[in-house]
Amino acid sequence: MFSPIVRSASPITLVGGGQATRRDLQKALTLAPICAAVDGGAALALRAGVLPDVVIGDFDSVPAEVLDQIPSERRHRIAEQESTDFEKALRRVVAPVVIGVGFLGGRVDHQLAVFHTLAAVPERPCVLLGRTEVVCLLPPQLHLPTRAGDVVSLFPLGSVTGRSTGLKWPIDGLAFDPMTRIGTSNAATGPIIIDTEGPALLGVFPRRLMPALVAALATPDVARWPARAG
Repeated sequence: MFSPIVRSASPITLVGGGQATRRDLQKALTLAPICAAVDGGAALALRAGVLPDVVIGDFDSVPAEVLDQIPSERRHRIAEQESTDFEKALRRVVAPVVIGVGFLGGRVDHQLAVFHTLAAVPERPCVLLGRTEVVCLLPPQLHLPTRAGDVVSLFPLGSVTGRSTGLKWPIDGLAFDPMTRIGTSNAATGPIIIDTEGPALLGVFPRRLMPALVAALATPDVARWPARAG
């Protein structure tokens, strides 16, 4: 059990130290005005003129001169090395949905670890903002106002099945598995609905859909995944 560090009835922005711009952060904050920085993400927040509400991590990648600008009561050091800083933060931030800025691009191993965390912590809906795309772990059902021709990629992190409407190549009856069948470069024919049978399928959508995706995941009556046992 992880005790919350920050809790909100509205979306929260989580900022990391990867590839992101001030504009990316400001765009996220218009939808999720509480800013939680993950370790070195505090530097990006300060460069953007934003004092993070909290900073979470083991503090091994945030410069001392940056950390000194954060009030001590806002710093939450978690020293264990069994999880990444992103996982440390996501497990302790409670909100309808989290927008992750600064977690896509950069080192491939870091990016893969972030995707792992989305599946490991399915009870914390999170939208990752990239340069041209947004990524999330698909909920049990997702309605999204895609347009005909929008690229919709689905990537499994485990064995999972689902159903769809509004995709050029429907996924009904397909057994997704990272070793045998993936779903890159599908296309929308209009608005889509995707039903997923388990918390193991990533969805990749055009960046312009971030507000709609955040709204869909934050809807109070949307079905959500439970925390994984153990």
